[in-house]
Amino acid sequence: MPATTRTTLRRGLAAAAALPLLIGALASCGYGSDAKNDEKKVAAEGKKLSADTVRLGYFPNLTHATALIGVKDGLIQKELGGTELKPQTFNAGPSEIEALNGGSLDIGFIGPSPSINAYVKSKGKNLRIISGSASGGVKLVVNPDKIKTLDDLKGKRIATPQKGNTQDVALLNWIAEKGWKVDPESGKGDVSVVRTDNKVTPDAFKSGSIDGAWVPEPTASKLVSQGGKVLLDETTLWPGKKFVITNIIVSQKFLTEHPDVVEAVLTGTVKTNEWINANPDKAKASANAALKSLGGKALDAKVIDPAWPSIAITDDPLAATLKTQSEWAVKAQLIKQPDLAGIYDLTLLNKVLKAAGKPEVSDAGLGVE
Repeated sequence: MPATTRTTLRRGLAAAAALPLLIGALASCGYGSDAKNDEKKVAAEGKKLSADTVRLGYFPNLTHATALIGVKDGLIQKELGGTELKPQTFNAGPSEIEALNGGSLDIGFIGPSPSINAYVKSKGKNLRIISGSASGGVKLVVNPDKIKTLDDLKGKRIATPQKGNTQDVALLNWIAEKGWKVDPESGKGDVSVVRTDNKVTPDAFKSGSIDGAWVPEPTASKLVSQGGKVLLDETTLWPGKKFVITNIIVSQKFLTEHPDVVEAVLTGTVKTNEWINANPDKAKASANAALKSLGGKALDAKVIDPAWPSIAITDDPLAATLKTQSEWAVKAQLIKQPDLAGIYDLTLLNKVLKAAGKPEVSDAGLGVE
């Protein structure tokens, strides 16, 4: 072989050997096709259940930590075996409910108010709540220069994420209990309730266009990092300092046709919750890594450190508190008296809990007969 050919061949082999190192370096710097999603890719392996896939919806929020961690770390996929988990993220309850009703979503993590509204509108035909996921994590944060006591809220502008959402209902109920008046549709009254997307609430607070906000984490801690003060933690308003903030819901059609898949997902969420509660610091880091993967940016330590411990991760749907929240929405004239009979089906969850040696949970009389 001529010398020039041997030299060319050696250079080619050296370049080929270096290529994987170069690709790895680029990937670690955030380049390449997988740079936007650093979740662990857990393959669907083992025996396939009754469905080829299960489509799971959730929000990129700390209050959806079970999903953030269960998906990212493969804890849910592991229980599904050969059935593939297909996660989808949403930014608002209505869009997730629309996906569930439209057949493009099977199971979802969502707040109590959207669950109630969707169940009532479909006359009890489209969804069931099959588990809890999180409690708490909601605070009233105010500008301390303008508001020093709860009585100072009168005449001020207080944000909630959306008309009729869980925090909006809670604030309207709190205002009513103070004896103040607010029109639930316009938000005008003794307190101006300003419906503002959580994404823009920090900017609105910083600019002074709102004086405070009744919001979930991590928005509450973002406001505190901007100089806000926590004036009220909603947990103090509830017996036992617990109230549902995130449920797991399922399409009734999917539940009927694929109970084995639903049971596998619940086994995954129960194991995820157990790991989260046993490893709070590692879980916080994992949830933040998932948020970075989904949104391109992790939460700053001054935001996630105070936010994380205020959220209680739980399998219990805290059904009695959902019933109370529905009563608040009725009192606020946001909905008519709902018939919530059958909104829960905790059969599979209680089966999973029993198998894990954990106590069963209650549907507060709102379960399927």
